[in-house]
Amino acid sequence: MDMIAYAAILAVTAPLSVMTWWVVTGDHAGLRNIQSNLGNHPQTNGPKLGSKGQLTAWSLKVTPKGYTGWLDKQLAGAGRPKAWPLGRIVTVKPLLALAGAVIGILAYASDASALKLALMFGLPVLFYFLPDILIRNYAEKRRAEIKLELPNALDQMLISVQAGLGFETAMARAGETGKGPLADELIRTLQDIQVGRSRKEAYLAMSQRVDVPDLRSFVRAVVQADTYGIAIANVLKSQAQVMRVKRRQRAEEHAMKMPVKILFPLIFSILPAMFLIVLGPTVLSIMDMFAGR
Repeated sequence: MDMIAYAAILAVTAPLSVMTWWVVTGDHAGLRNIQSNLGNHPQTNGPKLGSKGQLTAWSLKVTPKGYTGWLDKQLAGAGRPKAWPLGRIVTVKPLLALAGAVIGILAYASDASALKLALMFGLPVLFYFLPDILIRNYAEKRRAEIKLELPNALDQMLISVQAGLGFETAMARAGETGKGPLADELIRTLQDIQVGRSRKEAYLAMSQRVDVPDLRSFVRAVVQADTYGIAIANVLKSQAQVMRVKRRQRAEEHAMKMPVKILFPLIFSILPAMFLIVLGPTVLSIMDMFAGR
């Protein structure tokens, strides 16, 4: 094993040792002072941070603020899964990078080639950003589902308002009878209003949390109607018409893209097989005829 392998092992074990030393010898006195200032005695009913909580706090501290904000925005777009809060993801990412580094080192130690060397340095980076890729992919799928469900939800709210219900009651009806992420967002917005948040803040928070342009424009129209006293039924009717037109335009756009997407599989997969089946016997017969001469 050459010096590069020893340096890689040192690069993995040194941060792990520092992290373990920090968890074991944390600033417990500072934690007790904070708990005392909050009025909670640490030995009675005050919150206690174990090694897992200290590791989460340390991970949040060393992670750049801009990157943490971006990751929190992606989690908001993914609906903030209860099993994977921001602190847990930030804590798991270095452990995944460590696992990738160990796998890369073992692979390089078994076969010291250039490919294994690139694998040794590439696996930690890939494993570190693997949660980001999964969360972003799930958030994009969730936004696409909300974009598809929005016209139907607006139609349902319009029918409820025209029947005599208030806007919030119509929103609650759409959230209760609907399925999917949009219904969950509507129910969460109503819960924010019930706990004392203003309607404008709750609507704007929903648009920022979901980050869908169609929903953002709808929320902006509802906020303006609430501010200037415009009839909400007219706003819902116009927004529902616009959303239906946009949904039809998106369907036409996808239909127009299909021939371009099918072109390359058709050229490289379907046509060669078809030519082989159609022209193969003819070519073989011609070859046999010339061979007989």
